[in-house]
Amino acid sequence: MSVDRTPGTGLALRDLSIGYPARRSGLRRTGTDRVLAEQLTATALPARLTALLGPNGSGKSTLLRTVCGLQPALAGRTEIEGRDVADTPPARLATSVAVVLTERVDPGFLSVREIVALGRTPHLGVSARMTADDHAVVQWALEVTGTAALAGRLGGELSDGQRQRVMTARALAQQPRLLILDEPTSFLDVPSRVELLDLLARLAREQDLAVLVSTHELELALRLADEVWLLPGDGRLVTGPPGLVAGEIGAAFDRGRLRFDADSLQFTIAGDK
Repeated sequence: MSVDRTPGTGLALRDLSIGYPARRSGLRRTGTDRVLAEQLTATALPARLTALLGPNGSGKSTLLRTVCGLQPALAGRTEIEGRDVADTPPARLATSVAVVLTERVDPGFLSVREIVALGRTPHLGVSARMTADDHAVVQWALEVTGTAALAGRLGGELSDGQRQRVMTARALAQQPRLLILDEPTSFLDVPSRVELLDLLARLAREQDLAVLVSTHELELALRLADEVWLLPGDGRLVTGPPGLVAGEIGAAFDRGRLRFDADSLQFTIAGDK
């Protein structure tokens, strides 16, 4: 099943500043804004996997929360499909943006199919009853993520890798224009990390999705991503194809004898033969 879409414009950052606003006491500010990065301008286009990279504390999770409306911008704006996120009602935003966060989700006694079906919630009418079309979308999301064989199992019985695929299926069941994932490989073994990022790259192309994923899997992300957003930790956002931002990645991540080689897109240990 391929989702029928009109051409999209994806995600755009317009002079965006992110961080934490000053505390207020009544109408008075009691401090200053804590700015993590400012004047960020970038686009994440449909049919492309955009990898968000950066050292710990550089603002990756804050940027993702700001992009999807969970945290206010300090300045500037975020646009999804040309609409300002700050001016978009949450119910409408949920029909165009799907988010998979880092935190592990307790599925309780829900089956995998029931978990994935939760992704249809933003599209249901007042009755909250799923139609045949809704069930077809759920089945498609299960199949495209390779989780159809798990549909009858309880969510609590899944491995970490299976659970992450199911959460991705739930997000796809929303039929979003933008899919955001925050460190989706955090609890996965190496084969599962490769499989998940490869799946996201394929889904971006096949479903004309704008996919934005933050990850610490630098070498893997650079091999699979079409575009890189790098937060070096100095308040900037560096963007471009993996090969063009490799030098900036080295400056951001080199530690001690650890060096990032811009030609091979791999880390090496200085002095090793």
